Order: sequence, then C-alpha cells, then structure tokens
Amino acid sequence: MSGLPEHAQAVVIGGGVIGTSAAHHLAEAGVDTVLLERGGLGGGASAHTAGMVRSYFPGNPDTGQRAVRSLNAYHEFARDTGASLGLKRLGFMALFTEEQQIADFEADRQGQQAAGVEVGLISAREAVELNPLIDERAVLAAAWSPEAYHVDGLDIVRGYAAGARNHGARLFTHTPVTGIDDDNTVHTPQGSIKADSVVCTAGPWSGEVASMASVELPLTPHAMEMLFTDALPSPQPELPMTMHAASGLRIRSWRDRILLAMGAPKAGETREAWLGRISGHLGTLFPALDGIGLHRAWSGDFDASPSNAAFIGAHPTRRFLYAAGFTGAGLCQAPAAGAQLRDLLIVK
Repeated sequence: MSGLPEHAQAVVIGGGVIGTSAAHHLAEAGVDTVLLERGGLGGGASAHTAGMVRSYFPGNPDTGQRAVRSLNAYHEFARDTGASLGLKRLGFMALFTEEQQIADFEADRQGQQAAGVEVGLISAREAVELNPLIDERAVLAAAWSPEAYHVDGLDIVRGYAAGARNHGARLFTHTPVTGIDDDNTVHTPQGSIKADSVVCTAGPWSGEVASMASVELPLTPHAMEMLFTDALPSPQPELPMTMHAASGLRIRSWRDRILLAMGAPKAGETREAWLGRISGHLGTLFPALDGIGLHRAWSGDFDASPSNAAFIGAHPTRRFLYAAGFTGAGLCQAPAAGAQLRDLLIVK
C-alpha cells in the first residue's frame, strides 16, 4: 500500500474487532477514514477469545443492550459487508451454586428483558439436559440464554476490514502510533497524518494511546489464558458455553476437547496453584472432567474499566473519541460500538 496520506477526517487507532467495525461504519457513512494498526489486523485481543458472541451479561443490562444490537448486526453481516460469519448457535448458561446468585438474577431480570436480552431461570435438572457434564447435585439453578453463537473473531475483523475498504477507507498495518499532537497530528514511523478526529480503539493499549493525546482513560490491562483439556474419552454432544457464576470458570466444546478459561493466576499465585483451583471447580461441577489434563491453548491481554463496562465516548474539549474497556467481550459489542462511534463523530 502507498504511504500515509497527509490528512483524514478520521484516524482510527487499532485494527481489532472494535477498530475495524468503527472504520467500516465511518467509511460507510462517507467519512474519509484511515485506520492504523501496529501489528496485523485482529492480532491482539480479537484473536484470543473463546469465539462466542452472546447477549446475556449478568448484572449488566447496558452491555446486554449493546450486545443485542450487535447480534442483530451479525445476523445481517453478509448483507452489510459481503462476508459470511457462519454463526452456530450454542447458547449460554450461568450456573448458580448460592441462593444469593438466584436472588441477584431475579433482581436483574427486568432490566435484562427491557434491554432485549432473552434469558430465563431454569432448574438444575434442565441445566443437565443442556449440558450433561454438569453434576446436578452441585447446582441450585441456572440462567439460560439461547442467543449465544460460535463465531471466529478473525472472520469479523476481516469482514469489517473488507467492508471499510470497499467504502474507501485506507487501512495500514504494522504502523504503530508514536505520538499525537494537540492539533491531532498522528505520528508513526511511516510518517505523520493530520486527523480532524482521532478514534482510539486500541484494546489493552488504549490507555497508552489516550495518554499521547493528554486524555485519561482509567483502564487496566488484564491477562487471560485459554486452556484445552485432554481429548475426552468418549464423544460428547456439542455443549453450550457454561459459566460458574461464583468463580467465573467458563467451558465450551472445542472439537474433541473442552476449551475453558478462568482469568489468569492472581498476583502472587503460582501457575500450579491457579491450575489447581481450576481443577477443583471442574471436579465439583463437571465430575467427568475431574483430574483431566489441562494445556495452554492461547493467551492474551484485554482492557478492563473499573466497572467492567466499556467506555465509549468523546473528549469534551478535543476531537478524540474512544471505545475501550470491553473486558474481553469486544466481539459481543463490536457492531454497536462502531455504530456509536460513527454517530458521536458525525454529530461532534
């Protein structure tokens, strides 16, 4: 690709699922858009996920509302971008092992339904029917949301990138941002570009990018590691993503294995102790997985806000927009976040 242009109406920084969505939505609206990505497209957090999009986020209807809008957009993805995602519905289940969790669910239910989230309370027996690995005796009840799908995050990135280019956006990879001046001149090793508006969608590096523009985003990068089990001894039906509400442990089918996640070791905790905690939960909740071998699948960082809810907004005194702090759920919110950034930029 030729060198950086001298000027663009919008310079999007970050080429993951949020950044490519923003570039697509902006270019589609007729905004002269340039995207800068320090590595390859989708090479950061977008490529290090469990490959699920869902609408139910316990205790967070606002995130659910954005996720509902995004799921609707994914169902229309081929029409809007020309790329097919091959969504496969698996469903999402949260296991409740404490009475307070059930009470919290009931208190949250009205807000979830008002946000358009399809979710209901099911019995432990019904949970086992959906996921036969569950020990019915270990669970009191579960939240069940059928609107959860397997998807390849890189397919979303590639689709939005292609859509952005088709609408005239210019995307530059391996072009890290090294500075942002007060007049929104963005500097890179490949040259500088003057932006009418800067759009920060840099995932775990969003705080660093914002600080270049003298903007404070209170984000904390967190590590996440995905694990594979050994191959299961006998074939299993395809399982929904199943989360233990108390620990955050999540499991789902992955070919002949189970893919799982439970954050990463805590400060001062050894990897062996962390794996021991995971194994303890597996043995209690899913007895068939008791003692099964665990192996690193992939790992990466994600950006988290203090409330674990995304920041999407615009700086009050300069043309600097941002979408960050998705806490590992960027795939679930990318279409709505890109559309929100477009709307903010056009009216700003």
